Amino acid sequence: MFSCNTRNQQEEPPLLFVPEGLEVSVWAESPLFFNPTNMDVDAKGRVWITEGVNYRDFRNADGHKVQDKGDRVMILEDTNGDGKADASKVFVQDTLLRSPLGIAVLGNQVVVSCSPNVIIYTDEDGDDIPDSKEIFLTGFGGKDHDHGLHAGQLGPDGKWYFITGNAGPHKVEGKDGWTLRSGSVYNEFTPYSTENVPSQISDDGEIYNGGLVIRINPDGTGMEVVSHNFRNAFEVAVDSYGNMWQSDNDDQTASCRTTWLMEGSNAGYFSEKGNRTWQADRRPGQTIAEAHWHQHDPGILPVGDVYGAGSPTGMVRIEGDELGEQYRGLLLSADAGRNIVFGYNPEVIGSGYPLQDRQAFVSSVDKDNTSYIWHQVEEDTRKWFRPSDATVGTDGSLFIADWYDPIVGGHQMRDTVGEGKIYRIVPKDKKLTLPKIDFTTTEGQLAALKNPAVHVRAFAMQKLKEQGAAVFPQLVNIIQNDSNPFFRARAIWTLAGMGAEGINSNLPLLKDPNQEIVLTTLRALSANAPERLLDEALRIAKEGSPLIKRELALLLREEDWGKSSEIYKELIKAYDGTDPWYRNALGIGMRDNAETYYLANVATMDPAKWSPQIASLVWEWHPKAAIPALKARLENENLEIEERDLALETLAFIFEKEAVEAVKTAADMEGVLGEKAQWWLQFRKYNEWSAFLQDWEAPIVLPDAQPNLLALKGQLKDSLTNQEQKQLALTQLAENPSGRLHLALMGAEGVFKNYNLDFSAVNKDEKRPSVLKLLRHYFGEDAAIVEEEILSLGKDPVAGKVKAIQNCAACHRIASSGNEIGPDLSQIGQKMDYPTLVNAIAQPDAAIGFGSEAYLIALKNGAVLLGLLQSSGPVVTVLDFQGQRHVLPAELVLTRKQLPISLMPGPSEMQLKAQDIADIAAFLMQNNTSN
Repeated sequence: MFSCNTRNQQEEPPLLFVPEGLEVSVWAESPLFFNPTNMDVDAKGRVWITEGVNYRDFRNADGHKVQDKGDRVMILEDTNGDGKADASKVFVQDTLLRSPLGIAVLGNQVVVSCSPNVIIYTDEDGDDIPDSKEIFLTGFGGKDHDHGLHAGQLGPDGKWYFITGNAGPHKVEGKDGWTLRSGSVYNEFTPYSTENVPSQISDDGEIYNGGLVIRINPDGTGMEVVSHNFRNAFEVAVDSYGNMWQSDNDDQTASCRTTWLMEGSNAGYFSEKGNRTWQADRRPGQTIAEAHWHQHDPGILPVGDVYGAGSPTGMVRIEGDELGEQYRGLLLSADAGRNIVFGYNPEVIGSGYPLQDRQAFVSSVDKDNTSYIWHQVEEDTRKWFRPSDATVGTDGSLFIADWYDPIVGGHQMRDTVGEGKIYRIVPKDKKLTLPKIDFTTTEGQLAALKNPAVHVRAFAMQKLKEQGAAVFPQLVNIIQNDSNPFFRARAIWTLAGMGAEGINSNLPLLKDPNQEIVLTTLRALSANAPERLLDEALRIAKEGSPLIKRELALLLREEDWGKSSEIYKELIKAYDGTDPWYRNALGIGMRDNAETYYLANVATMDPAKWSPQIASLVWEWHPKAAIPALKARLENENLEIEERDLALETLAFIFEKEAVEAVKTAADMEGVLGEKAQWWLQFRKYNEWSAFLQDWEAPIVLPDAQPNLLALKGQLKDSLTNQEQKQLALTQLAENPSGRLHLALMGAEGVFKNYNLDFSAVNKDEKRPSVLKLLRHYFGEDAAIVEEEILSLGKDPVAGKVKAIQNCAACHRIASSGNEIGPDLSQIGQKMDYPTLVNAIAQPDAAIGFGSEAYLIALKNGAVLLGLLQSSGPVVTVLDFQGQRHVLPAELVLTRKQLPISLMPGPSEMQLKAQDIADIAAFLMQNNTSN
């Protein structure tokens, strides 16, 4: 265990807080480079940096630094060995580089990730100037967007792993013609964005959603998606065992996560086909974090560590002992929002890695900034530390890149000069020196294989494979005698890539006492000799640990069922009914064969006597053949209510008429099961069960049909209508509450740009604060309030409670009352300081969080909805400004328009004076708003 040494509060604060026994220094800073986004280290120990100076310059204020010739890749070097960089050079500056977010240096190749491209620059003659440039892959969405393409890493299997966020659409073709198509309902405007479309089908017939990880051969062939449905995972770290680790951002809901990824997994951000947000799928009683990652849906990867608010960035795993043996295996996850680098010691529990022991490893503040809000401008310059990446040097020192800004630069930058730093962390009690790495000799390659720098050892693996049998004895010696299991794992992968002799040499390791060595051997066999893995699989399924059995379930997912069915039977016997990774792995591995297994092994059982293991697996698989048994369990009053509820939930994920009929019958039950069945019918009517529920009337109330408003709207738009007729139509629309929303929609569409009409009547009779604000935006003046005046006032939290209930509870939860249109304010004092909360009330449009964008949706019946768009595609879900959720077929929608302002009314619309805001903010800042 470890944690940052916060020292005595009377002492001078350190550069960064680090664990006892380590020390930190500024290794490099601007102007040697600017705005670092990602790092890698080459065999000479030099640090390579991608710069993001031009990041989001369309959104930044005038006067910030711009690179007119494109962003740069920089090389930083400590030439005199004093522990500080003293030289920098430009490797490349390219107009194709607009805020690149990833770099990998492998021999003489420099692989740069910058949406829409992965670019490989090759330096043939070693002069640090690229001699050629290849567009290795193209078609990733998210140009100049923090949800675009991120860093790539060459894994121990010799393949590239690239990770991208959900700013699609992604249409990427490999060198062999295989094409990835991925999208979702995530759309955020940039000058480069195109419409992101969900439910696209890739060449393997699968639908991949949102952010994802692809794996691809170095020659550009064999592309495959190994995990998908992230929001914005910034980097994937692949350790020497072949484990994939990522951290993923949230929708400003304090639900950021650090996760161990399983191959073939769905990480759960969007709905199954990417056409609905988590808000649209949130069920009654679910916490935000559970709903955010769809944790109660079958087929979804367990979430890992949900650590709250943040802006996660770079990841790396320390595999050597240079910092101290206690740090071997430490997984580092940087978070720019929290001013911190978290540390985890991944421990196998059951069949997975839950990441339960998060610690503060490096931080710029003595108290974790759990209250981070992305748009909050920090006056405390310690909180300007924005770690964008962490990487390990060839000497084992740890480098941390600092973007350095008053806010996280994903949305805009306040730093106008492009400042940045690179920190270096080393042990206090020993001097780390750069090794001389020689890839031309076997001795040098073997030494490089043990190097702590990710791509130095990856390149060594390539060189050793080229030698083949000549290096077998040395690799076997590492496997048999080295005390560092990561070194053993690298040797296992290297041998496995050398043909049959290497495979045979590895086979005895399937019985190694270290289960992570067995895990590595399994993966190496699967990647290089899958037929040999199949030969060993039945024995492993009977004898292996839960970790190994779970992995086997994944690795055999493409195997012919005739060859794998007996193996899966053994794996199913070992499922304990509670391990979420094991269950999900059986779901992934048996997806195409679960129906067959069910009919052969479960269908003949008495449904009332199912074990918890069987009920759990049937939930995970939800096969069509199980409908009669699930119906029987749902209706069996002798079963526990939880067992019957699980049967109901399983039916809700079977998209067949018989399942719908079973739930319709259950909807007539008394009590909680009947209520839940009713909810499922209402929810499913407008998505996966829409074809089966056309005649079932859901209790949904839409705004009244008003075709006369459409006629008036047409009159306003008609070029043949004279001025007087247009004015009359406008006046009549302004007299109608829905008509005023139509006028706002026309204003948003720019219809009135060249109209010479009197708009004074539009705002006159409007009493709904959110609508009044909208009308003033297009037909009046936005009223401003001076925040400095509010901050100078005294405050009365008792009076503020009354005012908060009167003005805020219509949209926000406060303790046990209120609505959930906006964020829960019950603990807002733990998330914002007083000036920030005042800013949020006084200037509600200053920062609109993702997922909180307001829309005007016009329906074909003449009604208009103002609210949050929670799902798109065949079914549209709108949470309107009064808190009513409308779930309706897309064919009822005439048009929709995203608005540049939020739903939250400003002070003038709520008739709040400066003193009112001071009092409300003071009340909300209390730790317990129920008092």
